[in-house]
Amino acid sequence: MQLVDQPPRRPLPIRLTPLIDVVFILLVFFMLTTRLLPVSTLALDNQTATARAPGDPVPTVTVEADGQLRWQGTTGDPNAIAARLRNAGITEVNLATAPEARLTHLTGALSQLDSAHIRAHWQRRAPATP
Repeated sequence: MQLVDQPPRRPLPIRLTPLIDVVFILLVFFMLTTRLLPVSTLALDNQTATARAPGDPVPTVTVEADGQLRWQGTTGDPNAIAARLRNAGITEVNLATAPEARLTHLTGALSQLDSAHIRAHWQRRAPATP
């Protein structure tokens, strides 16, 4: 008399239905929680409305292709231009870029101006038409 059943000789097949359900739930979870915005973008404040007196223009500083900044016809490194702006009492500028300027130069200029407590607004230029 045998009280315990013998295990079957062939292995039981793996049921895929629960596995597919788990994978589907994970897929839905990651689709809903993932940001769809590109992570390589840099959100810049493009508003130039300030508390300055009307008619008082905000000076424009341009980031050149080599990373130098140009302000009032003179070109220099970002530290020097930021110091000149602070000495002139300027706390807010429009930051423009040359067409060949790299993103690293723009972010470097933004950080230098920010460390000098100068608020920079990015000035978007329309593409040149031939």
